[in-house]
Amino acid sequence: MTVGQFLTTYAAALVTFLAVDLLWIGVVANAFYQKHLGHLLRPDVQWVPAIVFYLLFIAAILVFAVLPGLQRASLGHTLLLAAFFGLVAYATYDLTNLALTKDFPAIVAYVDMGWGMAVSSVVATVGFLVGRWVTG
Repeated sequence: MTVGQFLTTYAAALVTFLAVDLLWIGVVANAFYQKHLGHLLRPDVQWVPAIVFYLLFIAAILVFAVLPGLQRASLGHTLLLAAFFGLVAYATYDLTNLALTKDFPAIVAYVDMGWGMAVSSVVATVGFLVGRWVTG
């Protein structure tokens, strides 16, 4: 995969992640997070760390799931790697919070880890399809 092909695949994956994750956070699970974490949430989003997370997370999905899946020409392999990666990435945050943060709700950890698997799988699917298309 050339740099241009990688950047095209990255851009598609990034747009997908932003759309799906912002829909999740802003609409679907907003009340859930307010209910369980409202006392911890900032009134103003700190966009720099959020953007850095998004940029790094997409790069990692491509490196650890999409590129290996493209090498095997296997969407199934991509999905397996993406789901596992999403689980581990989100579990890093959630399980650490369960271990160290007073009164961190276990239900949030479980939902987040499931979300990490789901969003990573969706993004990796788009990345795989775009990657396959641009590499012809």
